[in-house]
Amino acid sequence: MTKMLTSNAAAAALGPLQAEFGRSSEGFAVARVGDTAFAMLPGRDGRHYLATGWRVARPLAEWGRSDFYGHSGELADATAFRAKVLEHAEHVREKRALSRNDIHSRVQTPWGVSQGATVYAEGVESHSTAEHGGFSLSAERNERVHPLLRVRDGWYEEDCSWAVVAITFPDLFTGFERRCAERSIKDNSPDAWEAIFGVTLGRGESHEKDRRAFHKRHAEDWIVVSAIASGHQTGFVECVATPGGRRGAGTEERRFLVLADEYAVGRFGFVIDPSRHVVYGGPSSFIGWQRGASRL
Repeated sequence: MTKMLTSNAAAAALGPLQAEFGRSSEGFAVARVGDTAFAMLPGRDGRHYLATGWRVARPLAEWGRSDFYGHSGELADATAFRAKVLEHAEHVREKRALSRNDIHSRVQTPWGVSQGATVYAEGVESHSTAEHGGFSLSAERNERVHPLLRVRDGWYEEDCSWAVVAITFPDLFTGFERRCAERSIKDNSPDAWEAIFGVTLGRGESHEKDRRAFHKRHAEDWIVVSAIASGHQTGFVECVATPGGRRGAGTEERRFLVLADEYAVGRFGFVIDPSRHVVYGGPSSFIGWQRGASRL
């Protein structure tokens, strides 16, 4: 979870929040929301990505690429850029209205000694440490978490488990945070989501369910587990594949040559098509295959 937690008093001191849009000195789209600067920067192959900066006090028209350092994913177009900026503005406005307070804390957490905490409500605290962080729920609060998602000790780490806290106590989170939490649980714990809410997640609604379906569908197909540009066959990628993409001792491996222009790894791996991809037993670019490279 992104650590953007500020105290209510500090947020209020920022004054009215507005999203300001414009063009930089180099012609790309920029925007400002409070202290956060946004830019729609050009990338490779005609693509664009969302970049962020912090406390760029100059007028938007004087901003340049060097003012931005954060990379927050690809953008489809200018409409998507505007939507991201407005979503952030909505998030900050809603967060200001919540009763969150930063406090000094030195309690012991599963990730080390707390370096500070944010109190969301009585019995709900978010702790930061030198290495990691997460939420702490009191015993009473933790009892309200659904058993399928409950962590016995009441500590919910910030990468994924924080989402459990957000869907259990939605009134303590912004709309943006709730949407992120819902997405996280659907992606990572689809069985629990379906059981709790009495729904069936369809294709594209859960990363984990889609992954399972992919591997079930290709359980007997050769799936690439390692690939390298061939130093012996120009224009080809040398691939090591196993049945179903399985790994571990005793798993059969085969090498294939795939045209470099064709080799594009999907969400869950590249599936070998025996009718087009040639089983390869020649010299290898893999160090581990350079001796006895002909084994198939």
